[in-house]
Amino acid sequence: MTDTPLSLEDLASMDVSRLVGVGPRKVKALNGLGIDSLLDLLMHYPRRYVDRSSPRRIRELADGEDSLVLASLRDVESRYTKSRRSMVTATFSDGSGSIRCTFFNQPWRQRQLEAIDGAEVALFGRVELFRGRAQMTNPLVDLIGDQTGRIVSIYPLSEKSGLSSSEIASWVAQTLRRSAKRGILDPVPTSILGHLGLISRGDALGGIHVPESMAHMMTARKRLVFDELLRIQVALVVRKRQIEREQMGFRHLPDGPTARSEPILEQFLESLPYEMTGAQDRAVREITKDLYSPVPMHRLLQGDVGAGKTLVAVMALLTVIKAGHQGAFMAPTEVLAEQHARSIGAMVEQLRLQDDGSLLGERPLTVALLTGRARAAESRRILEDLASGRVDIIVGTHALIEERVKFSSLGLAVIDEQHRFGVEQRDALRSGGAGSDTMHPDVLVMTATPIPRTAAMTVYGDLDITVLDELPPGRTPVTTTWAASELDEAAAWDLVRSQVDAGHQAYVVCPLVEGSDKVEAASAEETYEQLSAGELAGLSLGLLHGRVSSDDKDAVMESFRSGRVQVLVATTVIEVGVDVPNATVMVILDADRFGLAQLHQLRGRVGRGADQSHCVLVTHGETSPDGTARLDAMVSTTDGFELAEVDLELRGEGTIMGQRQKGRSDLRLASLRRDAEWIVKAREAAFGLVDDPAYSAQLQQIQAETDVVLGAEEVEFLEKN
Repeated sequence: MTDTPLSLEDLASMDVSRLVGVGPRKVKALNGLGIDSLLDLLMHYPRRYVDRSSPRRIRELADGEDSLVLASLRDVESRYTKSRRSMVTATFSDGSGSIRCTFFNQPWRQRQLEAIDGAEVALFGRVELFRGRAQMTNPLVDLIGDQTGRIVSIYPLSEKSGLSSSEIASWVAQTLRRSAKRGILDPVPTSILGHLGLISRGDALGGIHVPESMAHMMTARKRLVFDELLRIQVALVVRKRQIEREQMGFRHLPDGPTARSEPILEQFLESLPYEMTGAQDRAVREITKDLYSPVPMHRLLQGDVGAGKTLVAVMALLTVIKAGHQGAFMAPTEVLAEQHARSIGAMVEQLRLQDDGSLLGERPLTVALLTGRARAAESRRILEDLASGRVDIIVGTHALIEERVKFSSLGLAVIDEQHRFGVEQRDALRSGGAGSDTMHPDVLVMTATPIPRTAAMTVYGDLDITVLDELPPGRTPVTTTWAASELDEAAAWDLVRSQVDAGHQAYVVCPLVEGSDKVEAASAEETYEQLSAGELAGLSLGLLHGRVSSDDKDAVMESFRSGRVQVLVATTVIEVGVDVPNATVMVILDADRFGLAQLHQLRGRVGRGADQSHCVLVTHGETSPDGTARLDAMVSTTDGFELAEVDLELRGEGTIMGQRQKGRSDLRLASLRRDAEWIVKAREAAFGLVDDPAYSAQLQQIQAETDVVLGAEEVEFLEKN
């Protein structure tokens, strides 16, 4: 047994204390970095590398270049500036010349540098030449000691750990050396590795930590990136195949045994005042193919703001009604649910269904609304009609998943803006209420938050994905401007007045409900009072935020829809779904406090008619670099998918598995941006592993190590998601 290769589970069971030179103090320091086991150590990858084979000499440095220099400390001193900022100044030399480095607000640098005792350091930063002498401000400093390799690995560390990069490197090398006899288990079949041109896992771990060249490191990284993505894709594909194998769904055929005779789909299409876009037509065909299949549909419908997702969803709902079943449409907020009930009801109001129990022999296709604040008598009536089959489409909030809700035959569940629901809430609607213990409804998940394709394949890998990538004709692009000065903001209020004078309406969005002493950001209530008495005095203003009572919220929204309220001051409660085509101005206060996806969603509340619309992003004071990048992106494009890529670039991938705040990161090396092609390849490989019985042993090994690397709880979250 001792000669079998070491699995990731084996390495995870071995404590770092077994390493030579790692005593209790070092163990505590490593634990502080999240390194408890030898697996943690091997997966603590270098953050960058120093190529010692061709270092830049100080005398060769050019002004304005980002450069890496290997040098030794000559002297260091510290003092405080007049503004009480700490300033540490150090001089380094490499034999060809000297460079002066200044560190602001890093008083600990003096102790760090004095402790290196003449050892070589790597300096990386922007070079400035002052009177012919090279200098850097706040450069990165890595203590590389006496490491003699051509490529030196630099590891991520915290100052308080007290560990050096060279110590981590020596312990990693020790782990690799002591593992060499047994080797590292590689569960990926050689046929897949050969097809993709990937090296073995053992070689990859050696190459990522102790590369012979940068090309060697990139080859190693490619293999380890594939492993990270493959583990996630295997979990998703296993889940997908399990659903397809174990769950029986309805075949919503137009001529099936329970099908209705009425041509409601044809009548609905004839009633539309416009032609569907090519993207909508393609989406309907993809969804219809799923609905005709006995395997329950699990599809993500992704479309930019205004792309026409609701129309596609209604076509899907009518398909299951035609087949003799019911549809449910779940929205995250009461405002959105009410709007969907209103808009869907208007779209299908001309449709009639045969009803032998009525005097006329027919009845209207019925759309009902169920939310948590529906009156008791009304709720009872709706629930009775739903259970008897007299309600064809039920629209609602999380109230739809309460135990009291029973369907006659739920054939399709549409979940709108699904990221706003908890996993358990979505799963409850997907698994219950079908009117049968063995039949499961089809599920259509919708989002108006554009997701880069690679991210969607990773986060929603167990769903098939349909993208609406074109807007209906007649949509006028929204003009977006950034108001960064008092003069610009005054112009924004002039714009609101001019648009109201022309018969249009406007939104003003604030980040807070009430004012806060701790956060200097516009509040909805203060802004409402200020605008009513000042810049927009004389106009009809309404106030809407999460603390407004349901009845008052209804009254405000109805007044805005009817035009009685000309300017709606609100928080992000109007971010999604509010549809007032006459609104042509969106003013977002303290816009730099919003995320890019949220800004795009808010902008999507205007431009919903044929009139030119405007979005003004108002900021006060200095904006952070990331805030500036977000606002620049908003001004430069209205393409939600392009903005999603920018957002991914700015925020990074974060964690994929859900909501934990600490623990292992889902992606240590892989990037949803840089490694798009490997997401596709990993997904293809996952299908091959799951679908081919010859790979069952390797599949079990990959699943076992997935539990170790990601944790069983995170894998369960991913599968349910």
